[in-house]
Amino acid sequence: MKHLITAAVLALLAGPAAAHQCPADMAAVDAALKTASLSAADLARVKQLRAEGEQLHRAGSHGASVRALAEAKALLGL
Repeated sequence: MKHLITAAVLALLAGPAAAHQCPADMAAVDAALKTASLSAADLARVKQLRAEGEQLHRAGSHGASVRALAEAKALLGL
């Protein structure tokens, strides 16, 4: 029972924590885009993922937002 309660509390805390990570990830992508030297396809993909991450964040889907922004950061070498 203790494990179930602990898991529930952690799940509730994970949402707000991810919500605060999204803006930082978006800022990191924005800053890296200013000096990035990527192929046209990779640049378009990063911009798409950045926009998707912001939309997901605004919709409250912070886990999905973090994943999209992480993919963008990976393409940028962050």
